[in-house]
Amino acid sequence: MGRQIAFVSSEVHPYSKSGGLADVAGALPLALAKLGLQVHVFSPWYSSLKATPELIGTLDFEWLYQPLRIGKISSQGVDFIFLGMHAFDRANYYGYFDDVRRFSAFCRAFLPVLGFLELKPDVIHLNDWQTGLIAPLVTHSNIKAKLVYSIHNLAYQGRWNIPEVLAWSGLPPEVAGQEGLEYYGDASCAKAGLAFSSAITTVSPTYALEIQTPEYGEGLDGFLRSRSVKGILNGIDTEYWNPGTDQFLEHRYKTLEAKSAARAALCQELGLDASRPVLGMVTRLTDQKGLDLVLPALPEIVKDWNVVVLGSGEEHYQNAIKALKNQMPSQVAFSDKFDEPFAHRIYAGADAFLMPSRFEPCGLSQLISMRYGTIPIVRYTGGLIDTVPESRGYGFHDYQTGAMLEALTNARRAWKTEIWQGKARAGMNLNVSWDAAALEYQALYARLLVES
Repeated sequence: MGRQIAFVSSEVHPYSKSGGLADVAGALPLALAKLGLQVHVFSPWYSSLKATPELIGTLDFEWLYQPLRIGKISSQGVDFIFLGMHAFDRANYYGYFDDVRRFSAFCRAFLPVLGFLELKPDVIHLNDWQTGLIAPLVTHSNIKAKLVYSIHNLAYQGRWNIPEVLAWSGLPPEVAGQEGLEYYGDASCAKAGLAFSSAITTVSPTYALEIQTPEYGEGLDGFLRSRSVKGILNGIDTEYWNPGTDQFLEHRYKTLEAKSAARAALCQELGLDASRPVLGMVTRLTDQKGLDLVLPALPEIVKDWNVVVLGSGEEHYQNAIKALKNQMPSQVAFSDKFDEPFAHRIYAGADAFLMPSRFEPCGLSQLISMRYGTIPIVRYTGGLIDTVPESRGYGFHDYQTGAMLEALTNARRAWKTEIWQGKARAGMNLNVSWDAAALEYQALYARLLVES
């Protein structure tokens, strides 16, 4: 019987998703299960969950106003366990004033749920701040599991005042020191995960180095330098993201030549001039994703490219892109509605994919675009450095609009040439599955258990 892994995430594809964390939580556990590990994934039971779990029990707590519902969905050898409470019966997953309180309650309920399920995991694998308080809760319990904390984006901390976090989570005061969850006078749920875990990982080797510097360390660089941080590059679900079988594509393809039908279909759908190269973006409209570079450059970009953007975020970005779309409907397309099928059509139909991120822990869009024969144009940071060499795409180092435009110009000049086709084929032939990452995580778990 394989080792038992409890994998905890605030979102998990295909049941709940706002970003790349959900893709990781949905795909990595399946890859680990294929290696013989017994994996249970724990996540909130949102009212907007894309499936209805089987209700397998309820628990009553003095600190919770209503019974905790426990649900289960089994898929491909993995049990997905959902914890339901009133705090998650809202339109969105995050973005509320009481987010720290909501996820403190989720963390506090986790250990009793393990007991209810009679699970004794060997490793508890936590992901980002929403799960961070589980680490000190386990440390101050009788559970002997090893703790792994994965950083997906260190910019998000789950920060609140210490007394209330201790009250909400049920943690003792001794965890609140500088070597615990204290962060510049407040409590940081992310710091709690980092401080009390047996191992810290993040989602690319370069990001692991970057967060140990003041520029990217979010005030935790010194703390992280005192610990060992391992970067394990994310993969993608290559069965779901497969241009040859993609359920959302009318024109599926297995070769670069056959991609032209998907491209023509996207241009026809959006009313774009098909004689011009198509530049896609599927992104959050925020500074982190480089929109402060893109916005002032859009009038220049559309001289050479059709631009297709799918994303929502800061209102001034949305309004500016909408205005340009209205002015130039044959050159600019934009949707601010979450639309998974449209995202797939962009990855398949675009010629290139722009990711000018200010920072990018790993990035999944560049991996998806390469699999679809769509060349990534990236700012060299984090996982984009690790995944987009010159042989597979184009990039720039300086976080400046001029540097981005130069990379776009170089790509535009190469469009339709043998150089372009070589980069596109190299991306399509790259193995971007979770297999390699799963083996690294399996080895990490094994090392931790041998050391115990």
